Amino acid sequence: MDRIESDEIRRCIAECDSCHDTCVRTIAHCLRRGGSHAAADHMLTLLDCVDTCAISASFMLRDSKVYPRVCGLCADACEACARSCEAFHDDQVMRRCAEECRRCAASCRAMATVAGANA
Repeated sequence: MDRIESDEIRRCIAECDSCHDTCVRTIAHCLRRGGSHAAADHMLTLLDCVDTCAISASFMLRDSKVYPRVCGLCADACEACARSCEAFHDDQVMRRCAEECRRCAASCRAMATVAGANA
């Protein structure tokens, strides 16, 4: 079976897509809120997550030989984003983003580990 056909790959691609979309919506929320929500470090962390999720999904879709490494990088970016969003304890949008980032990080980390071991 092609790697792209596996349930794990399809799940990870879906997690990346969902996390990407959530982070884009969260960026808009943060910009509307302003203040510490729109701080440069926080915004850059969100953008890192958006971009790595998109590239991870793309690399998995085309069954790139380096997608395990890209998934590992995506997991790192998602974990950083979750930590950044969790700092906003009283904001439900930020909590949802952190939860989504944690799910994506776990999926990408598992994909990087399993796929890397099978490469």
